[in-house]
Amino acid sequence: MTKDKESITGSFHFVYIVTLIVGTIVQFSDESEFAVDISNMKLIHVPKDLPPKTKILDMSQNNISELHISDMSYLSGLKVLRLSHNRIWCLDFSIFKFNQDLEYLDLSYNQLQNISCHLITSLKHLDLSFNDFDVLPICKEFGNLTQLHFLGLSATKLRQLDLLPIAHLHLSYILLDLEGYYAKETESLQILNTKTLHLVFHPNQLFSVQVNISVNSLGCLQLTNIKLNNDNCEVLIKFLSGLTRGPTLLNFTLEHVKTTWKCLVGIFQFLWPKPIEYLNIYNLTIVEKIDKEDFHYSKTALKALKIEHVKNEVFIFSQTVLYTIFSEMNIMMLTISDTPFIHMLCPPPSNTFKFLNFTQNVFTDSVFQNCSQLVRLETLILRKNKLKDLYKVGLMTKHMTSLEILDVSGNSLEYNRHDGNCTWVGSIVVLNLSSNILADSVFRCLPPKVKVLDLHDNRIRSIPKPIMKLEALQELNVASNSLTYLPDCDTFSSLSVLIVDSNSISNPSADFFQSCQKIRSIRAGNNPFQCTCELREFVQSLGQVSSEVVEGWPNSYKCDSPENYKGTPLKDFHISRLSCNTALLLVTIGVTVLVLAVTVTALCIYFDLPWYLRMVCQWTQTRHRARNVPLEELQRTLQFHAFISYSEHDSAWVKNELVPCLEKEDIRICLHERNFVPGKSIVENIINCIERSYKSIFVLSPNFVQSEWCHYELYFAHHNLFHEGSNNLILILLEPIPQKCIPSKYHKLKALMTQRTYLEWPKEKSKHGLFWANIRAAFNMKLELIAENNDAET
Repeated sequence: MTKDKESITGSFHFVYIVTLIVGTIVQFSDESEFAVDISNMKLIHVPKDLPPKTKILDMSQNNISELHISDMSYLSGLKVLRLSHNRIWCLDFSIFKFNQDLEYLDLSYNQLQNISCHLITSLKHLDLSFNDFDVLPICKEFGNLTQLHFLGLSATKLRQLDLLPIAHLHLSYILLDLEGYYAKETESLQILNTKTLHLVFHPNQLFSVQVNISVNSLGCLQLTNIKLNNDNCEVLIKFLSGLTRGPTLLNFTLEHVKTTWKCLVGIFQFLWPKPIEYLNIYNLTIVEKIDKEDFHYSKTALKALKIEHVKNEVFIFSQTVLYTIFSEMNIMMLTISDTPFIHMLCPPPSNTFKFLNFTQNVFTDSVFQNCSQLVRLETLILRKNKLKDLYKVGLMTKHMTSLEILDVSGNSLEYNRHDGNCTWVGSIVVLNLSSNILADSVFRCLPPKVKVLDLHDNRIRSIPKPIMKLEALQELNVASNSLTYLPDCDTFSSLSVLIVDSNSISNPSADFFQSCQKIRSIRAGNNPFQCTCELREFVQSLGQVSSEVVEGWPNSYKCDSPENYKGTPLKDFHISRLSCNTALLLVTIGVTVLVLAVTVTALCIYFDLPWYLRMVCQWTQTRHRARNVPLEELQRTLQFHAFISYSEHDSAWVKNELVPCLEKEDIRICLHERNFVPGKSIVENIINCIERSYKSIFVLSPNFVQSEWCHYELYFAHHNLFHEGSNNLILILLEPIPQKCIPSKYHKLKALMTQRTYLEWPKEKSKHGLFWANIRAAFNMKLELIAENNDAET
């Protein structure tokens, strides 16, 4: 059954069913209820394990032959049941007595011969068509179906009062299957109230139905499977006489028609004076021959003629004869699509055409050239033909002074001129040039006042500059091309809708929304976005625009490169402004380095880092030198028993007490004021004295910790300059030193005072003897060894 979406006549049957089903499904989905589809599964009976809460059940296209009450009784909430294309031969409607909510029941294309009349009053859609009924299966109980909108029936013969039980019902749609109709005498059938009547006849038999059908307030009539020749053409016209008598019939559709040209013209002539406004013919086959036929274009109510899918089995005929019938029709809208027509004649000056649709024919560039009679034409559709030259298409419109909408999509149009000298009628506001082979040059050949321009699916790589100003352009579709950047609005100052998805745009400009202030909708998804710094500002600008403006955001906007970002939605692509701005990055690095340098310098000064560095340097040099000298050789260089380190403030005690006492025991003492070599650095003298001394004595006092040179001496002595394991430190605490008085940089001194045993100078004279004894005991090397070394040197 044809489902025409463009014509307002369409198939009301299809629309009604779809509306009911979709509405029901949406409602059920909202209520989280169940829909079960077990169609086309070769079932021979209804399954017993269906969910009890099932609301929609589809068991069509199976082999079910019988229904039982147990099949349906537990489905108390069932609302939609489809059982078409099965083998059901008998039905007792009482099996549905537990399904009081059932609204939609489809039993078409079964083998039903009789039914019982225990109907469910909740039914809105009941289809019993394409079954084996002898007479219409209508009984008085049908009169209780007050909610019924659609009724499908089958019969092989008709009786005038068959539909009397439903005379008071106001149906929207009656489908009457008469494929098996065989009555030889004229019969009558009165269908009282329906808006749409659809009659289906046998597809392979010549039309021979002789029945008088009268309908009140019929608005739409559809006949399917009409096979005619010149002899039985009058049978159809007589059949239509009763159906087209009423003033309310505005829509008439013929579907699957096989006829001669003469009979087709006769049908047109019969319908011309009728009140019908919209005539549709789908799947038309013309047979036998095409000769010139007289046609009187009298005043008609017909507004639109639509003919879709024409098959011409006549191969030799006059093209003029065929085209003249249509070109001279005094109607407003003519559609002839999916036909083998190669041309259409220019209509006479008196034509009233406002709408012409010649989709999917084989028209060439010569169509309507030099035709000046289509001055009333507002819409011209030449989609999917054989047009090749855009310049000639523009020239074709030269005299169509009322033309507003032109659709030439799906052709092979090109524009190869470079002078930009195109001729277009100035009234065109909507132009569809999609699915052609147009390149960048198309922007030099466009109607100047076009408002809606569709160029998707072409070969456009860029929008060249300069181009003609399209100041009226509001909508531009350049999807599925090869554009590498977003067009700006310098040329399109009124642009409000832009479609550029599926192009080659990798780094769109962030200035787009600034230059296109009037944009209210943009679709730029499915492009190979390169997620680098150049894209950052564009992503930010997208985020600042309403989602209603950016269509498809964020699902259609994903990174294509680099590889680590591939597939990442743009909304999740984040890169800092700092890493994208070289100047700012350099300034930031410079400031950071400067701040760090100042901070490090301050910390170094605060924590005496220069001092530590000098210490480490001197210690490293001395350590390196000491490692290369064996222990025996180091010992042979010893000249002193002890090197004394002290503060000048404590020199009186050292010179008056410590030195005399030690030298009295033949202990050779090294003092800085008498043993430092002039000309050498202080640090080098300190190291030499420590290297040439068996022990190092440190006189500790508050004065000592305030002396930097004293700490040098302590530092070098503590790090075992001569050999690892040497125990060469003797600590004498001359006066108590509070921990808080020791500077932080003297952490070695703190460690030594906590880890090593030191000798404390007693204040009582009685304990002085013990103190000196401990000092002498600390020298365990034979004095002869040092004496021998001194003799060897001399």
